[in-house]
Amino acid sequence: MHLALRRANASTSSTPTSINSRHNKSSKPKPNKSTNALKRTASASQSIRQYPTPTRGTIQTVFTLSTAERYNLNALNRHLPPSAIMFEEAWWIPSWRHDSDDCEVWLFPNGNLVCWGGGEEAAKAFAEEFLDRDGRIQVGKLDEPESEELDFVTDHTETTRLQGDLIILGHPPQLSGLKMPDLSKHPNPSFPIETGAARYAFSHALARSTSLSALESSLDGYLSSVSTLPLTLNRTGKPGLERKELIMKLGQLLSIRQRLNLTEESFDDTPDFYWAEPALESCFNSVNKTLEIKMRTKLINEKITYAAELQSTLRELLTESSAHRMEVIIIALIAVEVVIALIRDGPELWDAAFGEGDKKHITTTSSEQSVRDQV
Repeated sequence: MHLALRRANASTSSTPTSINSRHNKSSKPKPNKSTNALKRTASASQSIRQYPTPTRGTIQTVFTLSTAERYNLNALNRHLPPSAIMFEEAWWIPSWRHDSDDCEVWLFPNGNLVCWGGGEEAAKAFAEEFLDRDGRIQVGKLDEPESEELDFVTDHTETTRLQGDLIILGHPPQLSGLKMPDLSKHPNPSFPIETGAARYAFSHALARSTSLSALESSLDGYLSSVSTLPLTLNRTGKPGLERKELIMKLGQLLSIRQRLNLTEESFDDTPDFYWAEPALESCFNSVNKTLEIKMRTKLINEKITYAAELQSTLRELLTESSAHRMEVIIIALIAVEVVIALIRDGPELWDAAFGEGDKKHITTTSSEQSVRDQV
């Protein structure tokens, strides 16, 4: 499922760099939850989009692709290009060329790659070339990859920030103690090294949002699969699922909840790395706020709570049904045992209950008859 972020006014023909114009060649993308969040902030970037300046570069694309629940970075290391550098918890490829695009790629352990300067085709080409070659790299590979898209522009006279739905790469962020990697072996990076740390922060937040979109899709699919159960229960008085099916559904729900709340990095928290770097924290949190990460996480948890309550109700009904069935079986077994006992021991019980009385009656009657005969 291709999911892209589109501006609210992307259909305006006067904007040559609009996201819609880039997708006219392919199928129309289906918007995800973060699309609506961007629409509410898109107007803030219109002044920059509509009024270019001599110092401002062309508007380009940053494309995020989520292909798995997580990446095995150790296995990935053996297949990356020689220019790959480990930066904090991500692999950074400062320069990678796809067709005519000079791209920069970030690979995060949460199963996401972020491609700066290239669109969907470039991101998928990178995944095919470097991620698909070894089955150990992608852990929990998604059946349908999730994707998100933003625009960015470089302007050395501006402050590096997110404005509306547009990332502006300007002044290098003031770093407190972070040292940038040595890129002397990579003389031709695709984008300025000075703003590399800011691109990492923006990429990190985008990767988190795309992972959340994957969870949203999984949960929506799950809720759709159980949406008819309340109606079935209302009409038939039965849960509508066998015990094994219910347990499998419960396992699916627990898996979604685990991916949301029990991963190494919580969707609600700011990673410790940013506590010491306020400038980068500002970049990271600006994307989180714009894409409404916390609100979406809360909404997912509420949906999971509802689904868990439904599962609990169905499980109780199945338990009651099983208990009633066991009671019926026990009663039937007791009845069968009684019938067998009557067939096997019936005559003896009859003799024990009525046989001696009949013999005494016969003996008494015979004695009285003998007395009458003697008289």
